[in-house]
Amino acid sequence: MNRITVKVSVKADIDKVWNCWTDPEHITNWNFATDEWCCPKAENNLRPNEKFSWRMEAKDGSVGFDFEGTYNEIAEKEWISYKMSDGRKVDIEFTQNGNEIQVSETFDAEGTNSDELQRAGWQAILGNFKKYVES
Repeated sequence: MNRITVKVSVKADIDKVWNCWTDPEHITNWNFATDEWCCPKAENNLRPNEKFSWRMEAKDGSVGFDFEGTYNEIAEKEWISYKMSDGRKVDIEFTQNGNEIQVSETFDAEGTNSDELQRAGWQAILGNFKKYVES
């Protein structure tokens, strides 16, 4: 199985980046790839062996899905590892780089869509995250 990595540098301190990444009230503001989509609901139990669920759907209600998984390991303000409901693994690293935090996500490709399409979608969500945190 291929692994794909996407990255973004965010001009903010680690406390703000971590809080925006993990707090459901913030997740609903950035967790979608395009302006035609939204994340109306997010549940996040940020502890090993606990679950998360983020609803992602088109604003017109035509399509949507629940992005769900279970946390494996968490090192606060450093990294998060989880398994999606389909069994694929995701690793997220938060690294200080000068006055920015680099967020790096590496995930198992799903095998249906092209790696490039998956990379573009996940990168777009990271772009929304950056825009939200920096605004």
